Amino acid sequence: MMSTSKPKINLISLTDRPNGAENVLLKMAISVNGNLIFIAKNQDTRLVIPENLSTKYLSHKSKVVGMIKLLPLLAKMHKDQIVMSTHPYLNAYLGICKRIGLFKNELIVRECTSIFTRFSGFKKFVYQILYKLGYPAADLVVCQTDTMLNQLMDHNPFLDSSRVIVQPNPIDVDKIMDLGNEHLNQIHEGEQFICTAGRLIPEKGFDILIQAFGIVRKSNPKIRLLILGEGKEREKLTNLISDLELQHSVVLKGYIANPVPYFKHAKVCVVSSITEGFPNVLLEMMASNPAVVSTMCAGGIDSIPNITTVEVNNVLALATAIQNTLDNTQTKDNPHIDYLLKRSPQNFSQSILRALAQ
Repeated sequence: MMSTSKPKINLISLTDRPNGAENVLLKMAISVNGNLIFIAKNQDTRLVIPENLSTKYLSHKSKVVGMIKLLPLLAKMHKDQIVMSTHPYLNAYLGICKRIGLFKNELIVRECTSIFTRFSGFKKFVYQILYKLGYPAADLVVCQTDTMLNQLMDHNPFLDSSRVIVQPNPIDVDKIMDLGNEHLNQIHEGEQFICTAGRLIPEKGFDILIQAFGIVRKSNPKIRLLILGEGKEREKLTNLISDLELQHSVVLKGYIANPVPYFKHAKVCVVSSITEGFPNVLLEMMASNPAVVSTMCAGGIDSIPNITTVEVNNVLALATAIQNTLDNTQTKDNPHIDYLLKRSPQNFSQSILRALAQ
């Protein structure tokens, strides 16, 4: 294994879409001054990447074209450089390329979700094949939580457990605080609202949250629910809002480039997900607001101090947790900061590199 003094890392992502996995790679790239390589450029919203960071796009549209163009790039890569990625089938693709000798660099793969509990049927079967083909070539597999590691090993016993580690997701607290200083749209100034954020997909549990909010609103008729994000469930959620006669109090805000001011000014921030690898948005909420409620949608959430946790898929339990948080949060001091500072991008990257060097 190589020294951790000044490694040059090539961080490879499918796209520059500003989702959780992509943001983690960006934080890693900034921390180690690495090279960002994107298989394809996203056609709408994209990551905000510092100008001084080396960035390369292999295709402006097609992931297939980008994957093909990646091959000669890997073959010409300097032998002392490290390769890291965080999407399961890109991880497997890189592993296969390494196994056939296309490159010999050290390979770090990060699990962005619990694949084998999230998917079933044919899709799960395809992933099982990809993992068996590609993951044995990884020099280090990074999981977000102990639960994720256990699930990974249960379904992939061929992996060398000494090369699989848990490294909690990073957060840049100072950056989040700066982002929180941006002014909200004037229509929300002074309003009381509950806030959540994420793609409008079934896994986020927004239907459960909307139903829970309907209960909370009976005791808090002036409060609103703001859902920040866009996705395929918009029509279904819109219909649910209409069925519950909440059109004037639940707002699907669409994609918001900087959700942090909403988190900061919310009466309560809520993560309502059914299942997650680990919800990075939870960390952003914690950095912005003392009043946070989260379902136990991922391993480790139940051990986070100073937040209210609740079981998944339970409308009444979520409503009760939100109401109790509304009633009992009085301090403006944020009790989460000390916990979050341990998750700095610098700690994240150096912990991974130390594990690789062992």
